[in-house]
Amino acid sequence: MIKTHKRKKKSRMHGKGMGTHGGGARKKRKKSGHRGGAGMSGSGKRSDHKKTLVIKLYGHGYFGKKGITSKKTQKDKRKRINIKDIETNLERYVKRGLAKKTSEGFEVTLKDYKILGPKNKDYVPDIKLIIKAKEASKTAIEIVKKAGGEIITPAKATQQT
Repeated sequence: MIKTHKRKKKSRMHGKGMGTHGGGARKKRKKSGHRGGAGMSGSGKRSDHKKTLVIKLYGHGYFGKKGITSKKTQKDKRKRINIKDIETNLERYVKRGLAKKTSEGFEVTLKDYKILGPKNKDYVPDIKLIIKAKEASKTAIEIVKKAGGEIITPAKATQQT
């Protein structure tokens, strides 16, 4: 009769001196030499202890596929800021020297930024803002105009002269 199913070693190894469960001599599985080096070497089937450490230290993006992008593909590194964020952080900008209070409202200088409109279309800033920026979206320009201010971009400045 042919044996169709073989029991796992763990369930078979219960006899005298079976502390190894089929792993050979106890000394073979003892120390860190069998667990690889300091990095991710030795992260094979028995590396659950190492994987938990890596996830805690490096976060969840360490394992798995990341996708492919061409070397020619450049990441968009332009700085962007929302009008609502500008209004909430006005005091900080004044302290840093990026904004100054005028009789009409606030004059904010954010040369490297693109100004974006808010997520909520009904939002209008409480303060009149004159913002100098690299570029701005159409909604941002409209919303600042509703409040009585304006956004000055380099393209707009060259058109006026």
